[in-house]
Parts: sequence; structure tokens; C-alpha cells
Amino acid sequence: MVDIREVPEADIDRAQELAYLVFHDRPEEEARHRHHALLGRCSRLGAYDGDALVGFMAAHAFRLSVPGGADLGCPGLTFVSVAPTHRRRGVLTALMDEQLRRAGAEGSPLVALWASEAAIYGRFGYGAATQGLTVEIDSTRPLALRIDPDPRPLRLVGPEEALTVIAPHHEDARRTRAGRPTRSAERWTGEWLCEKDEEDEELSPPRIIALGAPGEPVAGYVLYRTKPEDDGGATRTPGLVRVDELEADTPAVAAALWSCVASLDLTGRVSAWGRPLDDPLLHFAADRDQVRVTAQYPALWLRLVDVRAALTGRSWAAPVELVLELADVRLPANAGRFRLKAGPGGATYEPARAAPDLSLDVRELAACYLGGTRAEELVAAGLVAEHTPGAAAALDAALHTGLLPHTADEF
Repeated sequence: MVDIREVPEADIDRAQELAYLVFHDRPEEEARHRHHALLGRCSRLGAYDGDALVGFMAAHAFRLSVPGGADLGCPGLTFVSVAPTHRRRGVLTALMDEQLRRAGAEGSPLVALWASEAAIYGRFGYGAATQGLTVEIDSTRPLALRIDPDPRPLRLVGPEEALTVIAPHHEDARRTRAGRPTRSAERWTGEWLCEKDEEDEELSPPRIIALGAPGEPVAGYVLYRTKPEDDGGATRTPGLVRVDELEADTPAVAAALWSCVASLDLTGRVSAWGRPLDDPLLHFAADRDQVRVTAQYPALWLRLVDVRAALTGRSWAAPVELVLELADVRLPANAGRFRLKAGPGGATYEPARAAPDLSLDVRELAACYLGGTRAEELVAAGLVAEHTPGAAAALDAALHTGLLPHTADEF
């Protein structure tokens, strides 16, 4: 039997070594220091077998944007790891149960994570709430567009200016799209603006181009890194522009920023990981052979810790009144029949005795919660039982958001 308790700061090095063992990682000293600082800012849970640390998870103190622009408490789990000697012995389950208990006690209605293995977290009630795309642009020729780019000036922004120039724009943009965690100054400097890329040492330091005249609020920005051409070996690889983030107030601003990174000298390919499914680029690009989606994947996994607080904390696009029969084996307080009555004026969620209109697991409700998954699709997949015809469509209409939920903040 393992003992689940808080991990003191003195054990952070041990927690890092456990994670590196589990994820087959061997980071350089700079990355180790960065991870140590990150874990020092997180809450930490460990599974101890005697004095040995055999399981670990940390949680960022995030708040998450939900439909309507509000932020709800949402710890972001990271560094989840179990020693190979203690797998399939209930260590992860014990850590997860304690973390959910603590999140509820702290008043956080949500918990989120990025899954290293998608098969693991559904049994703990997590659902894939957002999707991401990888988009690649052939930039050996000018980017063909169906709209005119914004003509306002573009300017380089130094990393030392980022927190005053682009961070406010990011915060404004974050509130217009659900599923995006808060980003502290430490995350900006330690992750997004880090001089050396942890995964690819050949990439340049981060570069930032913003649109808008100096002294005025920016209308958009692109944060990217570059890699030089590789003409060694049997094949030539053109210079790469890796877009880490692109925010734009309008499609025309986005067009200007994409055109800029696609025209950088000595490069022939743009790769953008973590783009939303409804990225306007996919519509205003004139040649979809030049702009291709190369991957789609589940991104943010969400867990509803307090279903009532989560449902009443977001906005609703249309009136709906349904009885939901909800299953939640890990948090029994969420389980049972409840009447959801919601609309543009707000929502209530109270126990009910009437026959259910929909029966579903908390995992499926989490997937639908931000508006990124349709309940009708889950009915068609056999994961949600629809007892009243049209109930799933009514729930989808109420959950609808103008922009699909999305985040590229991997943690």
C-alpha cells in the first residue's frame, strides 16, 4: 500500500528523475533547471512506498476560459508518472482520486490535462474537449490568398517587450475562445519565449512579428522559430518556419501574418502545430494544395469535478430544459438525475425524479462542455443514450459557441 501525500520542495529533484525515467527523457541541465522552477510553482502529489517516491503528479494553478468569457478554476495536471516497478498496482488511481478530491475542496469545478496516452484518462472521467490541427504551407512560392491582407505595418518585437506588447493581446484573445488556460509571466518566459527549444536544438530563438503601428495596441502577432535548410544526405530539406502561435483580430490581420512568415528568406516550408479546427486560413487560402492539414488530434482533456458549478458557470446559446442521467464512478456526488434548465439568461441544475431525456457518463459531458463535441455525434457512436427524440440536438444548440474551443498551451 502506497502513501499519497504532498511532495515537499526537497523532493522535486526526485520527482523530476522519476518523470525522466518514465518518459525516457534525458534533458540538458538548462531544461532541468526550468522544470525544477516550474514544479516549484505547482502543487505536487506523490505516492510513497516507504521512503521511495514511486508516483507523482503536479498541477498548475490555472483558470480556464469557458463560453461567455468567464474563467473557472482548473488545475492543469503535468508530470504524471508512475515508476515501472509499481505499474498496475493502483498508484495512478490513488493519485487521481486524491487530486480530484483536493480540486473539489479548493472550489475548482474543472481539471485539465494533455494526455501522453489517450487510452488512460477516460476511466478517470476525462473527455477530449478540444481538437488541434497541424497545418503546413509550401512557401517555396508566395502564399495565394482569396482576401487582401491588412495593410498596416508589421514590426519585430523583442522577447523583452513581449509581456507588454503581445501578452495583453493574448489575454484578450483568450477570452473570446473557450478552453484556454491563463498564462503567467513565468509561463511566457519559461516556455513560449525560452531561448532554446527543448525538443529541437537546431531551431532559432523565438521571433515575434506584430501588426500595428508602434505605440498602438497590436492587432495580431505571430510567434515563430526557424531552422536552416539541410542539403546533406540523399534529400534536401528546405528551411523551416515553425509557427508556435498566431493571434489575429480579423481575417485580414491573419492573412498579413501568414503571408509574412511564408515569405521569409531561405525557407520553403511553414509548419504550424496546434491550430484550431476552424482556423480562417483554411478558408481564405486560395490553393489548398499549398496549405494542407497534415494531422488532427485530441488536445485538451477536461474533467468536470463539480458538474453544477461547471454548467452554471458558462453561458448558453439557446434555451434548453432536459433531465440528464449522469454516471460518475469516481465522484458520486455528480451522479444521478438532474434537471438542466439553461438559456442566454443563465442556468440551473437541480436533482430531478422525472424520466431522463439523455443518459451519459461524466466523460461524455466533459467532451461536450466547451462546445467542441456534439452530443448528437456521441449518440450516433453509442456513447450517449437519447430517450427523448431531439434531446441531443437541443443540448448541442444550447452548448454552441461561435468559435470552437481550442488551446495550444500544452503543459
